[in-house]
Amino acid sequence: MKSRLIRPGIILPVFNCSILPRSISGVDMRKRQQPHIEGPPQAPGHPRPNTCCMCWCGCCKCLWNEDRMERSERTCTKMDSIEAVEEQQPTLDEVVAWARSFELVMRSSEGREIFREFLRSEYSEENLLFWLACEELKKETDQTAIDEKARIIYEDYVSILSPKEVSLDSRVREGINMSLAEPSNLMYEEAQLQIYTLMHRDSFPRFLNSSVYRELLDSKRSSCLDT
Repeated sequence: MKSRLIRPGIILPVFNCSILPRSISGVDMRKRQQPHIEGPPQAPGHPRPNTCCMCWCGCCKCLWNEDRMERSERTCTKMDSIEAVEEQQPTLDEVVAWARSFELVMRSSEGREIFREFLRSEYSEENLLFWLACEELKKETDQTAIDEKARIIYEDYVSILSPKEVSLDSRVREGINMSLAEPSNLMYEEAQLQIYTLMHRDSFPRFLNSSVYRELLDSKRSSCLDT
């Protein structure tokens, strides 16, 4: 570092910019800030880079959040699986009735399973998983369990960093964010209805015209003719 005399008695330091640390340059500052900027969704199970804070919305990726994600993977198994207690095959009448009512599909464990298979082919399976997770939360009465399930649902389906994020409008998201401080078993009710409507109006008509449904219907008719 050199000094330069400006006026008698006042000496100002003159810095040699070539020896300043690179980390204070504009380019490096932007590089340093890049981990805080949301990138493309990560595939499930892939670790994310660390940053620095702790929050439910997942806007950070610090060590605490990595531990939170590991605990979520252990506790959300029931929410992510749709398995009937006993394997039951739907009858021809039931399969035909599904074409007349989306509600009948959603009330039937077999109907949900077939519909889920179709949604998986369209890469929108998370809509049904979110709806089912909300149904499970509604049945919960223990506050500790409500807090845990509400957190898992947020991390898995509402957080903008989740690869399984569902499509919710800003008003509904804001309502959910306001409920995070004191979770309840009905905090996702409006969001659940929004996703239900989306599946009904958008996915269900395509499901009825899909090979998944048509093949099931044909197989049921063939079985009836054989008997």
